[in-house]
Amino acid sequence: MADRAAVEVRGVSRTFRGPRGEMVALKDVNLTIGAGEFVTVVGPSGCGKSTLLNLIVGLIEPTQGELWYAGEPYRGINHDIGYVTQADNLFPWRTVLRNVTFGLEMRHIGTRKDRRRRALELLDQVGLQGFAGHYRHELSGGMRQRVNIVRTIAYNPKVILLDEPFGPLDVQNRLQLQDLLLRLWQSRPGTTVIFITHDLTEAIALGDRVVVMSARPGRVREVFPVTLPRPRDIYTIHTNQIFRSLYDKVWAHLAEEMRVTTS
Repeated sequence: MADRAAVEVRGVSRTFRGPRGEMVALKDVNLTIGAGEFVTVVGPSGCGKSTLLNLIVGLIEPTQGELWYAGEPYRGINHDIGYVTQADNLFPWRTVLRNVTFGLEMRHIGTRKDRRRRALELLDQVGLQGFAGHYRHELSGGMRQRVNIVRTIAYNPKVILLDEPFGPLDVQNRLQLQDLLLRLWQSRPGTTVIFITHDLTEAIALGDRVVVMSARPGRVREVFPVTLPRPRDIYTIHTNQIFRSLYDKVWAHLAEEMRVTTS
């Protein structure tokens, strides 16, 4: 892990109140994410993984505890943090090019010509150079998520949150986008990634550390360092003995938490 912390979650709990009373989604979560680190988060359904990301970006506030960014506490929306959700959320009335430039426009970054050039460069990097003038309904699911990712990367956020971005995709598309994401991250030294997934293979293949969350209320049960060297071949990494050993170790913890949710 990097020496300097990008994001710190300090004793954070989050309670939701509804007609059936209170529901504790997260309780006393402590987690430090180093600058430039790629951290993946796994856990049983309903353990508060998405709630954790919503807290970090500032869409909701903790019931207890503090959030720190770059050594300072903060509250509310953090504009240095980008957020890629499972749904692509592309604007159907904008072309691919104008979807990618949206974040740049909102932040008044560069001239219109600069924004266009930046967007076209990114689309070229992800193999969509011929689709700049297309609309959402003209794209496949995998293509939409490529646009979703580069729309966030375009304004160079220092921290990027990804909430199961490849969940709905088929295996081939998942592998291609995992490989793409790693290459984009590695080309931007110092960028921090927090990535939620239900796929343990994906979590280990991508991450510097794997965080295992406990069943509700969500806590950090265990954190596993991933000692696999980088760069990684996403297509063959599962054959590596280090990968297999770590997979078995993490799965033992994860399976125990999943049994709790079904008992």
